[in-house]
Amino acid sequence: MGAVPHADGTTFRVWAPHADAVSVIGTFNEWQADKNPLQHEADGYWALDVPGAKPGDEYKFHIVNGKQQFDRNDPYARQVTNSAGSSVVHDPNFDWADDNFQMPAWNELVIYELHVGTFNAPDADKVGTFADVAEKLPYLRDLGINCIELLPATEFPGSRSWGYNPANPFALESDYGGPVAFKELVKAAHQHGIAVVLDVVYNHFGPGDLDLWQFDGWSENDGGGIYFYNDWKAETPWGHNRPDYGRPEVRQYIRDNALMWLQEYRVDGLRADAIAFIRNVKGEENPGDDLPEGWSLMRWINEEIDQTMPWKITIAEDMRGNAGITESVANGGQGFDSQWDSSFVYPIVEALTAPFDADRNMQAVAQALAVTYNGDAFRRVIYTESHDEVANGKSRVAEEIMPGAADSYFSKKRTTLGAALVLTAPGIPMLFQGQEFLADGEFNDAEPLVWAHVESRAGLVHLYRDLIALRRNYHGTTRGLSGQHTRVFHVNDADKLVAFARWNQSENTPGDTTVVLANFANQARDNYTIGLPGPGRWTVRFNSDWTGYDGEFGDFDSFGVDAEAGEYDGYAWHGSIGVAPYAVLILSQEG
Repeated sequence: MGAVPHADGTTFRVWAPHADAVSVIGTFNEWQADKNPLQHEADGYWALDVPGAKPGDEYKFHIVNGKQQFDRNDPYARQVTNSAGSSVVHDPNFDWADDNFQMPAWNELVIYELHVGTFNAPDADKVGTFADVAEKLPYLRDLGINCIELLPATEFPGSRSWGYNPANPFALESDYGGPVAFKELVKAAHQHGIAVVLDVVYNHFGPGDLDLWQFDGWSENDGGGIYFYNDWKAETPWGHNRPDYGRPEVRQYIRDNALMWLQEYRVDGLRADAIAFIRNVKGEENPGDDLPEGWSLMRWINEEIDQTMPWKITIAEDMRGNAGITESVANGGQGFDSQWDSSFVYPIVEALTAPFDADRNMQAVAQALAVTYNGDAFRRVIYTESHDEVANGKSRVAEEIMPGAADSYFSKKRTTLGAALVLTAPGIPMLFQGQEFLADGEFNDAEPLVWAHVESRAGLVHLYRDLIALRRNYHGTTRGLSGQHTRVFHVNDADKLVAFARWNQSENTPGDTTVVLANFANQARDNYTIGLPGPGRWTVRFNSDWTGYDGEFGDFDSFGVDAEAGEYDGYAWHGSIGVAPYAVLILSQEG
């Protein structure tokens, strides 16, 4: 489909079942509609080989439907001049050099979500590019990040957007640098040991600069035509522009898109946006509004990926706590490998941002920590900040804690408390751009990150680096944090503390079990007693109150503890330890 260049020219192919005639116009024929008419094939497809048409040439399809005549961008265009411009013949050949990147095991992933336009923009007047993102890869690698997740990077109207209004679903955003620059970013990321996950939007297309709309002149009920539902199923929160998941050619179009990113661009995974609106017209659990063809489409795509590229990860944003999303296709599920988890972010952020300690619900925190889907700790992605959670009327967690004073003591203490839980709880942890240096305010597509804070808040960056090192078990002492097993064994709602254990193989294996103690109160505890999973010396591997992380922190004495025999919290051993206000301790046994 689309434009396929070869040694002697380019073959053009398009689906336009209601067209009476189709021709390709472009710089190679002076945009003349009578020069290169396409030949009609079966099932509404049209094709033609054009000698001399080459990569870099601009083109469009000229479509005739009765008395209507119009020019349309290629639905499969890999490149466009801009969303309101022309398609460009793209040469798919690229020197990937020695790209033999190995996707990290999913229980070792630490994801960093970023928005290309603002992540490393040169200044407020310019949009960031794929090349600008690549400049920061050494920083991300040194932070411990081994996976970046990009907000949608396909062509959208104008130069600034979150990306959730795709105008040309197969084309890379021209203001970000286009397809070659994106490949360069993927290649560079792999050279730094970093996987790339791309956000894709299949719940709607457009609404602006959308040549797919009434593509070949046909529509019903003033709907979107061949690529869209033309009845009540078309309605979404973003317009009447839901793709028709029941039409074979549209299903193929979306499947081809997903596989293109994984194959041609070598991305390591996809994050599918708002899939509740793919499986249900209203994005809810009401069976009367279900779209079984949407459910089966996602299953088809996930099954294809599992059979051909099983190491590549697919992540769903469903946010309804539906275990069927990550259940295997064989067991009747949708087949995603993991899903963003609302049952973590909402109760944890509520506990962090509540103005008064008395309102922090430790039972809700404990429940959030313990959730798994399909019996697998890594079927969920957990976070306290994402692009959705720090915008649309909400702000960064630090800003929510102390509006107008996001760099205050309480903001720093409680945001880092949240970060410690993200990086120790069961799930695939995710940070949002700038979270590690206390980015404030709210996210929008026009304000670049303030990278000067990497230096001015270097201690906080150090804290995140230390947490990620423990999460990835750099020092061989916290293997339990990448394990399948979790037990929340201590919940004190009166004093606002919670403790849990993580382990891989056995709770009684030194170096395997890791214990996390979190204090959600503005009250230090000198000798706080908790149960311990085993005997011997339990060493503090991390104390979020260290003054090296921030000069305002208290450096509270939180020394290791020798386990004492005696039942406590359901364990046969226990110990007492000091813990600072709003602090997290991570402990593991000496070998």
